[in-house]
Amino acid sequence: MPQRNPAQSSKGEPAQSQRDTESPLEEAERDQAVEHSSIRAIVIHEVLREEGEAELKRRPAALAWSGLAAGMSMGFSLLGLALVHSGLPDAPWARLVDSFGYTLGFLVTILGRQALFTESTLTAVLPVLVRRDAASLRATLRFWAIVLSCNLLGTFLVAGLLSVGGVFPDAVRASLLTTAHEAISGAFWPTLIKAVFAGWLIAVMVWLLPSAGTAKMFVIIVVTYIVGIGRFSHIIAGSVESALAVFTGEAPVGAYFVGFLVPTLIGNTIGGVAMAALLNHAPLANELEGRGPPDLMHPRKS
Repeated sequence: MPQRNPAQSSKGEPAQSQRDTESPLEEAERDQAVEHSSIRAIVIHEVLREEGEAELKRRPAALAWSGLAAGMSMGFSLLGLALVHSGLPDAPWARLVDSFGYTLGFLVTILGRQALFTESTLTAVLPVLVRRDAASLRATLRFWAIVLSCNLLGTFLVAGLLSVGGVFPDAVRASLLTTAHEAISGAFWPTLIKAVFAGWLIAVMVWLLPSAGTAKMFVIIVVTYIVGIGRFSHIIAGSVESALAVFTGEAPVGAYFVGFLVPTLIGNTIGGVAMAALLNHAPLANELEGRGPPDLMHPRKS
């Protein structure tokens, strides 16, 4: 008669592991402990990578509409800031309060799952860092071109609406124009460096969201509030402000491109890609390679 393996039950099933047998927790308590444990970095990486994969596969028309909606929604950051600022006295602490209004556009855009360029500097780059092939790079550049151009078009549309006189009280309009002038009047290099911080913070925010659970709104508000306080240059929110300055005659068209668009685009991209995507991907690269290529990117043959 064959002897039974001590690691098996009488029915031939594997017995509980020694760790489970020795655990002082009941099964329900162990499940609760797992539920409240922190999500590992590699899990966050794969969640965001799969989001990036899905975005890269979207049809151009769907991306365009989502990008246009995001650009227009970001107009609420300028409007929210101006509405709050118009009710505050001219005091050093006013920026600490009006920056809460700046978070509104980001809340609408991110919670509404609209395609925002600065979010995608992390999610759309992770597939490229994992695959390391020309096809992934082309798909990411295509994605960025569609999203960025439609984001900017949306900002032009909402800036045009905000430029119409008589829509808001004089105090609100004055706040709108003051903010617009500030966005476009900075020197090239300071604007670029501020844009690096903005891109970095937004990409870090995207990295935090998968583990935020029900605190997603809090994470968005805190991170974008810091962007607002620092008046860090954001390519989409700032485009609303800078386009408004052009539409109202506060600045020439050339100032929009040289004083705002070029340095901010470079800075946001550096901040999002180099500072966040690379720094968050690099520590996990060896572990990812050890696990082999993701099934989503290299499906198995049936």
